[in-house]
Amino acid sequence: MSDLLSSQAPVRFLAIVPARLASTRLPDKPLADIAGKPMVVRVAEKAVASGAQRVLVATDSKAVVAACATHGVISMLTSPDHPSGTDRLAEVAVRLGLADEDIVVNVQGDEPLIDPALIAAVAAHLQAHPDCAIATAAHPIETAEEIFNPNIVKAVLDAQGRALYFSRAPIPWHRDSYGAGKECAAGAALRHIGLYAYRAGFLRRYPQLPTAPPEQAEALEQLRALWHGERIAVLVTASSPAPGVDTPEDLQQVRRLIVGGMA
Repeated sequence: MSDLLSSQAPVRFLAIVPARLASTRLPDKPLADIAGKPMVVRVAEKAVASGAQRVLVATDSKAVVAACATHGVISMLTSPDHPSGTDRLAEVAVRLGLADEDIVVNVQGDEPLIDPALIAAVAAHLQAHPDCAIATAAHPIETAEEIFNPNIVKAVLDAQGRALYFSRAPIPWHRDSYGAGKECAAGAALRHIGLYAYRAGFLRRYPQLPTAPPEQAEALEQLRALWHGERIAVLVTASSPAPGVDTPEDLQQVRRLIVGGMA
């Protein structure tokens, strides 16, 4: 990832880690212990390592606030009624009085292995695209199984590297190869990486934007922005990011990887 940063000037940005305590598949997920630290603290440490000028955990839980305080992580108690992490970031942007052009990176609270360089690179990508309200990332998909997996979100870009659409479906559809046993060339599609940089002005507008039909059909929040005419710059990286945590099995895998890295 360092090659992504070498050609870009440093950028000032705020990293916010939204952490909602309720989780159907993994209860109390932000507080899950990983080698002696809560997961949300490990994510915040990655955000600090990215070079962000400020790192803040935004949560609906006093228990998360207490855990952050124990480990010296700054947090903010936000409304428990937010339907998404983006809405939670919007509350923080308003309460902090951020300027419209300030860059805020949403670092998902279940990504304790995220590369700090990727966080910084997405922030720099947004700064480099003043016509865009959002920046995110994607990488080439290497297998047909990933292309046809609805849990893996695909992205299609325009000639300037801005998002045209995101979908759980295999897009773009390769007419002459997908019909023949689901064969396809490596790199024929892009997998979306769920890391976002926003301009604070957009974050303040976001809660007032009505939900969009494609967003409801695909259950993909970023489609609301596209539906309402916002532009999303997409940074294409060479490889996939480290695994996140959605299930107890994911948590065990991440624990093994972190403990192994400490050895």
